[in-house]
Amino acid sequence: MPGETKDACIDEYVAAREQFEKLMGELRSESSRILEHGEVESLIAREGNELLRRLMQGYLNQRTAAEERHEGVTGADGEERRHCRARSRSLVTLFGEVTVRRMGYSGARLESVFPLDATLNLPPNKYSQGVRRKVGLEVAKGSFEEAVKAIQEGTGAEVPKRQAEELSRAISADFEEFYARPPVEDARRPEEEASAPEEEARTPEGSSSDLLVMSTDGKGIVVRQQDLREATRKKAEATTHKLKARLSKGEKRNRKRMATVASVYEVAPHVRTAGQIMGQDESSTPKRPKVRNKRVWASLRQTPAEVIEEMFAEAERRDPKQERTWLVLVDGQEAQQREVEAAIARHRADVVVIQDFVHVLEYLWKAAYCFHAEGTQEAETWVLERAYALLQGKVSEVAAGMRRSATRQGLSQEARAPVDKCADYLLKNKERFDYATALANGWPIATGIIEGACRHLVKDRMDLTGARWSLERIRNPLNWGRQAP
Repeated sequence: MPGETKDACIDEYVAAREQFEKLMGELRSESSRILEHGEVESLIAREGNELLRRLMQGYLNQRTAAEERHEGVTGADGEERRHCRARSRSLVTLFGEVTVRRMGYSGARLESVFPLDATLNLPPNKYSQGVRRKVGLEVAKGSFEEAVKAIQEGTGAEVPKRQAEELSRAISADFEEFYARPPVEDARRPEEEASAPEEEARTPEGSSSDLLVMSTDGKGIVVRQQDLREATRKKAEATTHKLKARLSKGEKRNRKRMATVASVYEVAPHVRTAGQIMGQDESSTPKRPKVRNKRVWASLRQTPAEVIEEMFAEAERRDPKQERTWLVLVDGQEAQQREVEAAIARHRADVVVIQDFVHVLEYLWKAAYCFHAEGTQEAETWVLERAYALLQGKVSEVAAGMRRSATRQGLSQEARAPVDKCADYLLKNKERFDYATALANGWPIATGIIEGACRHLVKDRMDLTGARWSLERIRNPLNWGRQAP
């Protein structure tokens, strides 16, 4: 026990030395000389991980041996505990499971306290900080099953799926509170501030010329019927399907709840021409600036209006004096645009809204097939010509031109429907299609970042075959990515 081993001069790392000698012996043996490098690699990984586990155990034994016994220990409740006895607990580390032996102090009807636990900052459960961090990183990449498999294959720890779910919820418990805090001020001491060059002292983290870009979108997740939003649940309850095995044309299961995804990031202006975008300008395109301080998050519980309000609050946190250009990238969804416009009215009237250029191309392609067969060069040329004109700011001309073409060719009302739909779409959103100004100012015109977030943050993690989620299992916002404070 601690009081006895303290003077016994026991080497706490003898087991680690034995494991090291064992590994060295196997590497030097005759049998190892015929091994391929992959087999040697596996041998070192397996035995080396056990060596690391024993080193961790040796260190903990060393701390146990150094722990001093006290007459009494006062807990956080202010009560003194005088009864002391040795206790052990398990700790699952990145190298495997180890045992922590320490003194516990207790009293009548009082919970035991363990001073060494506090000194080592041990977690309340048996999973170390390293394991918890690994779980958080792996869960952010994909499903819980994939995370459990990656931890098992890449470390000496084993974390069952249920425990991985509980750890991920605990890790994200402070997510909303963290981002609700005011920005961290420069932590330099007064003497450091005084000695710093004047230019450095005044330089903010991001340049005032950088753009502050916001973007939002939605991604559906299959949930249990009781967790659908009210309107969707009523549709689901009232819907009957022709077939049991599959949906007929035009039918919907009404089983998804939309997760609202938002992103805020900073980027330097990137001036380009319409010809460079469409590949018609042979001059070298300027190198794309790197996106900085990107934050991406999503929520199933919050309404789109609440997430968009949080997105604008994040922009205000980063640029409280509103010195930068604020941009909002949208994809054309009407309800989303209404919420964005309402947020603009509340926060800053001169926010620039840009509609995604890639979504415009989808409308153009559908209109092109009214005039040319799918998969033909003529259809592609038709789309490229009109896309080039849109990038030059000729929105009304493109809409009117395609309608005239449909009329001249005598297309029926049904045959020209995609043309009229595309033209209506262009004219209705004309103010957000000012791509000429956007390119000249170096503003982005595509929503690739938020589209990627919908895929990696929501779809890859939660849109799993056969999975139906409940809000109880998704208590906290889905979060991925974090900007520097």
